[in-house]
Amino acid sequence: MTDQYESPLSSRYASDYMLHLFSQQKRIETWRKLWISLAKAEHSLGLPITEKQIEELEAHITDIDFACAAAREKEVRHDVMAHVYTYGKAAPSAAGIIHLGATSCYVTDNADIVLYRDGLKYLRGELLKVIANLSRFAETYKATPTLGYTHYQPAQLVTVGKRATLWMQDFVSDLVELDFVVETMKFLGCRGTTGTEASFLELFDGDTEKIDEMNRRISADFGFSQCFDVCGQTYPRKLDSRILNCLSSIAQSCYRMANDIRLLQHDRQVEEPFEKNQIGSSAMAYKRNPMRCERICSLARYLMADALNAPMTASTQWLERTLDDSANRRISMPEGFLCADAILRLAQNVTDGLHVNEKIVEKAVREYLPFIATENLMMEGVKHGGDRQQLHEIIRTCSMDATAKMKNGERWDLLADLANHPEFGMTKQEMEAVLDPMLYTGRCAEQVESYVKKVAPLIAGIDSEQAEINI
Repeated sequence: MTDQYESPLSSRYASDYMLHLFSQQKRIETWRKLWISLAKAEHSLGLPITEKQIEELEAHITDIDFACAAAREKEVRHDVMAHVYTYGKAAPSAAGIIHLGATSCYVTDNADIVLYRDGLKYLRGELLKVIANLSRFAETYKATPTLGYTHYQPAQLVTVGKRATLWMQDFVSDLVELDFVVETMKFLGCRGTTGTEASFLELFDGDTEKIDEMNRRISADFGFSQCFDVCGQTYPRKLDSRILNCLSSIAQSCYRMANDIRLLQHDRQVEEPFEKNQIGSSAMAYKRNPMRCERICSLARYLMADALNAPMTASTQWLERTLDDSANRRISMPEGFLCADAILRLAQNVTDGLHVNEKIVEKAVREYLPFIATENLMMEGVKHGGDRQQLHEIIRTCSMDATAKMKNGERWDLLADLANHPEFGMTKQEMEAVLDPMLYTGRCAEQVESYVKKVAPLIAGIDSEQAEINI
């Protein structure tokens, strides 16, 4: 529909998987599976629920009459009860046992936990693809000297591949955090109106072991080994905070990498992918703008800001339950996942086709290498009989003069100026021998090899197909 607002996360950026995961269809299907799981557990533990009723419920997981639910919700002003009614219409023999002993939060909260868990697992695969792309890139350019920057000013040489490992390491730390969040996630289970399980004490005639077993069975049905030890009506909203913080961390890593690429694309040292017929500017046809990296940064800012919703919500929950979390969570949690998905898809695309213009990289190195090599030149000058302090002063004055010429756009040749001082006892050609860039990259190549080897088990066997990006 073009006459109503539609989130760009849905229309432009997020994957089909993530859009389906947070769709109403998937959400209500999960509710129905939770009702079935509850009914099965209650049946097996002796409550008067028949297998026929369960079979009828199982036959109607996907055929959701949303129009019926909407009409009922308009009448009763309660979304869960509207869907209880709608499910009962589809499975009339089981209508009377749906939601037995449960609260609304049984389906809403447990379903959310399932969707968030599955969303995190999907993002894990996307994150691994970015790491794999960077690993290949780092290995390819592990020994390619490039100008390092501190304060965005020319500094000592590094290598193109070594810089990529800095990005990689951030993503690997995100992976560790994501895995921890997934592995420690707990289920709410079916705990009653204020978390006391009082309704089930009534249903099971005070048999607490049956209540515990019911919760174990329901949790196991959805792949969880534990429930929260205690709760109010809802699961602790600190879980949401942990999840969005994890997504925010991914956004931070993507932003840092994308911003670095934007800086390097300024003078075309490195460039993001650019399609054959892509237009960089509507007016300046020559332009090749880092649009994908800019989009990563833009979306990352949104996600980092979105993550603030969860701690503010978690910190303001009243006693056993308040409903002022609901409207916020309906927006902030799914949009956080959609945004993280969009960012990682873009990051995959960029890292899969990241282009290094080696001649330009080399030119930048050559321009600043004489300055970088001055300490080594001073040592060589001493070997040729020079005085260290005297040579230091010559280098200082010649360097300042060369810098002044650079600022004025004049030609300069630092090596020639230094060679003109007999105190060095060296020719320009002898000085140029000291200017091998590989002499100034330290252990960069070795560090890359070591880190790539360390990361290799994480990315072994993953699907590295290029993601389709809506440019």
